[in-house]
Amino acid sequence: MNPLVSVCIPCYNAAPYIGEAIESILAQSWPLIEIIVVNDGSSDASGAILDSYASSRLLVVHQDNRGQCAAANRALEVAQGDLIKFFDADDLLSPMSIEAQVQRLNGSTHAVASAQWGRFYSNDLSTFKLTQQAVWRDLPSLDWLTEAWTNAQPMMQCGLWLIPRPILERCGGWDESLTLINDFEFFSRALCHASEVLFTPEATLYYRSGITGSLSGQKSRKAMESAFHSLLKGTGHLLKRRSDPVVRLSCANVLQQFIFEVYPDHPDLRQVIQQRVDELGGSNLPIPGGPRFHLLRRLAGWKAAKRLQKLAGRA
Repeated sequence: MNPLVSVCIPCYNAAPYIGEAIESILAQSWPLIEIIVVNDGSSDASGAILDSYASSRLLVVHQDNRGQCAAANRALEVAQGDLIKFFDADDLLSPMSIEAQVQRLNGSTHAVASAQWGRFYSNDLSTFKLTQQAVWRDLPSLDWLTEAWTNAQPMMQCGLWLIPRPILERCGGWDESLTLINDFEFFSRALCHASEVLFTPEATLYYRSGITGSLSGQKSRKAMESAFHSLLKGTGHLLKRRSDPVVRLSCANVLQQFIFEVYPDHPDLRQVIQQRVDELGGSNLPIPGGPRFHLLRRLAGWKAAKRLQKLAGRA
């Protein structure tokens, strides 16, 4: 069996990076690949760059700006592949990744393939470093979610996954009401409609970090509301499938991390999340921070330390 793989790439103002992302897909060893890039109303040179790559293997769709999720859904509508990989316009993929993931799936329509990953900063691949994770092994999909969320630092990024089309048909598309950490909700839902996650160590995602203006760096009220809804929806997907104490604690820790991250801002969102954490039985997540923060925390408590930290940042 030689399945067609569709790589779906939403693109918005990614002119400095989109060419490299496309080249990393074109360089894949798996021969049966189509690339669908949706230019989501970019105001920079992205559209022209994409048009220069248009070919029988790469389809460019131009649309008015509707958001990343709408662009991903549009790409999926156009895709013809048996297997789907969503991919960000600023990341890179090792050349054997798709072939290795196709082989790992071996025709399954119930499993998804995952990959190893590491960060690099700006355009400097010498900064790339693999980040070892406990979930870098084969796991039932619900166990993968539970373990990935336990320390509240899950990596759910698009390029990690190769997903059989039937799973996406069962779980539905991207939630277009979400912006920040929309991948958390989507891939939580997708994995809840899969049977297992097959780890593929031969596949490596190079995750570009430190980009000014990136979605992951947004702190606006709209972005925080999206994170709030994504976390509640994503944990809700898992809790509908399993609600044992281990799962409840894992979900509570993911939600508790939101409280730590946004405090002292957005008290209305924090109140709702805190209520949900309490309903789940509480969290055992330690508050993150560096040595100075923890010194302040020991002296004044974590809430006062967060306030002082925020004031120092503004100053």
